[in-house]
Amino acid sequence: MISEYNDKKISFIMCSNDSVYSSECELHIRNLEVPTGYEVEVLIVTDAKSMASGYNEGMNSTDAKYKVYLHQDVLIRNKNFLYDVIELFKSNESIGMIGMVGTPTLPDSGIMWDGDTETRVGGVYADTVFSAKDALIGDFSEEFFEVQVADGCLLATQYDIPWREDIFDGWHFYDCSQSMEFQRKGYKVVVPHMDKPWCFHDNDVQYLNENYHRYRKVFINEYM
Repeated sequence: MISEYNDKKISFIMCSNDSVYSSECELHIRNLEVPTGYEVEVLIVTDAKSMASGYNEGMNSTDAKYKVYLHQDVLIRNKNFLYDVIELFKSNESIGMIGMVGTPTLPDSGIMWDGDTETRVGGVYADTVFSAKDALIGDFSEEFFEVQVADGCLLATQYDIPWREDIFDGWHFYDCSQSMEFQRKGYKVVVPHMDKPWCFHDNDVQYLNENYHRYRKVFINEYM
């Protein structure tokens, strides 16, 4: 773990197995407005054994105070993203992690997407099988909304807490786990107010295979 952090630095960390996706993701990052005095770096982890291990590798290799963990197929559309994230973190030191979509109360299944849409908040510009559209999943008027878990398409942090690669050694439930780990340390996980979704996620289909349900059971046993 880094002992001293640069509070004027933002590190974007992604695991990649497709250079076309990661290059387009980085291009959108490089086009963001950068607050005066801040610097931005992009760390692309290839050949990661799991999402958690890849994120730990990136986290431990940078001295940036602010880190944004995102999927390689996420494109940030909000040009003021860095201003908005840093302002929210600075306004409340108890906020540990920011997500784009979350659920205030996780269903018993452990799957944040189960149940009615009213149980989730946030938004993402979603790519579906036949079209792409704005998806404001659950709107609210407050500056932010506290959630129990946030979706892993994009997660921004201002504190470092190790990702649980010891039990999540695959590609599922690392995001829900990290949400719970931040709360175990006494920090809030929140979704910011968005007039329009801040990100585009090019993710057509969710493949809920056997491994998904194995990690779901691991999550339930550890946290629920």
